[in-house]
Amino acid sequence: MKITDEQRRARLVARHFASAPTVEDVVSSVLALHATDPASVYLSVLARARSLTIEDVRAAMYTRRSLVRLMAMRRTMFVIAHDDVPTVHAAASLGVARTMRTRLLKQVAAGPTEPVVDDVDAWVAAVERDTEAALRAAGTATGAELSNAVPLLKTAFLPTTDKVYDVKRYVTSEVLTMMAAEGRLVRVEPRGAWTSRRHAWAPVEHWWPEGIPILDEAEARRDLVRRWLEVFGPATFDDVQWWTGWNKTQTRAALAGLDLVEVELSVGEGMMLAGTVFDSSGPSVMLLPALDPTAMGWKHRNWYLGDYKKPLFDTFGNIGPSIWVDGRIVGGWAVSPSGEVVTELFEIVRPAEVAAEAGRLTDVLDGSAVVPSFPTPLEKKLRGR
Repeated sequence: MKITDEQRRARLVARHFASAPTVEDVVSSVLALHATDPASVYLSVLARARSLTIEDVRAAMYTRRSLVRLMAMRRTMFVIAHDDVPTVHAAASLGVARTMRTRLLKQVAAGPTEPVVDDVDAWVAAVERDTEAALRAAGTATGAELSNAVPLLKTAFLPTTDKVYDVKRYVTSEVLTMMAAEGRLVRVEPRGAWTSRRHAWAPVEHWWPEGIPILDEAEARRDLVRRWLEVFGPATFDDVQWWTGWNKTQTRAALAGLDLVEVELSVGEGMMLAGTVFDSSGPSVMLLPALDPTAMGWKHRNWYLGDYKKPLFDTFGNIGPSIWVDGRIVGGWAVSPSGEVVTELFEIVRPAEVAAEAGRLTDVLDGSAVVPSFPTPLEKKLRGR
């Protein structure tokens, strides 16, 4: 069966850009929000749910706690629906956590550290125990606050070369990130503005009194890839493996448990779930933020990106703010230092609607400056940097 790019773009618009009444509905429509940039979480929602506000997004994450921030696929930060966390945790986060633990133990054992660590296993057991105790006592705390309360978190890796980047660094961030990936801590509201990256931490019991429910990892991977194909299919094997961050064996095993239909795509052989519906959709204009889940949903992107990779992506493969018309990228945008959304179209398509959406986002931002963690050529140009 052949599926055209036009069909894929129409399904993308219907699935990813449908108007949603709640923050939770937006997250469901794209499965998970990229959360490396805190501002992108808000802007990904507000692009799709135009009646909502920044406060609505904050309330979903930090008041209702219906959304949870965690490190998962590809060792990337995501915001996930509370009820989906056990599946994502088992399917992706635990594998990331094992890799992080192995790396941390090797680094501490290899040294040099300050102070010297003679018994690595005893050291890591103590730092985890003391960190959990300090966090339960505090309720919530930043990494800096925890390191002041737990001296072992100030264990430092010392430089071994004269390279500029080889500097003394504390284990605080690596320990906390590893413990969160294992499901013991959760990132909570940052200190400062909604764009701040200074997240605090809280015990996982604030969300799950008995801890995140334990699921079989193989079954969780199958359930996650089914959910992904519902949102992002049809797609190629490479798309699935790239998005999940699994190895080929894990990817094949997860797909083997699903009722799939083989399809021919413009980028090669692909697959979709049996019964996949290709919805018709009306015209759409979207201004999506850096690292939006739609733009970062597939490895093979020509069918919606075309020849516009160079101005929109950095050298590490991270996309900046992008303008979408009818399921394909036609330009980019940025937020000026004054808080105005400025745009550039590569093609002159529906410019009045693009300008209107830029004006709406300017009003939503209300003067807030938004600078992506990974600036891209066009974003820097439009921002005047």
